[in-house]
Amino acid sequence: MSHSHSHDHSGGAVEHRPRLAIAFGITAVILIAEVIGAVVTGSLALLVDAAHMLTDAAGLLMALTAATLMGRPATDRRTWGFRRAEVLSATAQSTLLLAVGLYAMIDGIRRLFAPPEVAATGLLVFGIVGLVGNIIAIVVLSSGRGANLNMRAAFLEVVNDALGSVAVIVGAIVISTTGWMRADALAAMFISALILPRAFRLLRETTSILLESTPRGLDLEEVRRHLLSQDLVLSVHDLHASQIATGLPVLTAHVVVHEDAFHDGRASSMLDSLQDCVAGHFDVSIEHSTFQIETERHAEHEHRFHP
Repeated sequence: MSHSHSHDHSGGAVEHRPRLAIAFGITAVILIAEVIGAVVTGSLALLVDAAHMLTDAAGLLMALTAATLMGRPATDRRTWGFRRAEVLSATAQSTLLLAVGLYAMIDGIRRLFAPPEVAATGLLVFGIVGLVGNIIAIVVLSSGRGANLNMRAAFLEVVNDALGSVAVIVGAIVISTTGWMRADALAAMFISALILPRAFRLLRETTSILLESTPRGLDLEEVRRHLLSQDLVLSVHDLHASQIATGLPVLTAHVVVHEDAFHDGRASSMLDSLQDCVAGHFDVSIEHSTFQIETERHAEHEHRFHP
């Protein structure tokens, strides 16, 4: 005996597409400007920031694509629709950010020992252009940054871009006032230091979802204990919890009850109490739960392994 609530799985993804499209357009323009600037000035910081912008432009394009896919309805072939698209997109974005961050750190260290000449004035101009564009993108994305992993990754990227532009500007000022060319390499390494930990955290979170780990903040043993405290429940096995996408945790369980419950009709009424339990008792509200209610004699028909 099982039961599951019906919900909209789109996650409000469609409403975020205009914001992502604007942010992508701004990022693409800044990318072109910074590539030109890196060639003109010879700056590693600007080149790294341009590479960062390239990954961000690709990431925002993936985010925009994912937002479009997430709005598609579920089908018999894809019962959750394309809700996982946001997780895949965020995973790809964080992987790209890690690669750029590692490159910036390694090449920055190399340039500390052999700093090339950098055109400070051009570096400053292109840094300011990048910062202005990033601030506009931040404003556009800020209201939807907590909606899901996809929007969070996109917002994180433009914030990192803005901090990278600040580093470029500071490096340009130092070079123009002191002539110390190593400031460019230090600016590049600073950008890397901003990228790496944030990208790693996001990658860890998305891979946890893809591995169908228990949602963060949900203690499965506590869930088991609370289910066992319900009337007529003898044991709970095959208890699994995972997360399809942001705001969509799911739970399944086999609940063993007294055989008398099937004769007096109480088993059917237990579904409401079990679902109310996991939907309202814990910090992580699980509105998508499926329970199989069974007797002890049913165990001989089950597989031997029951977590």
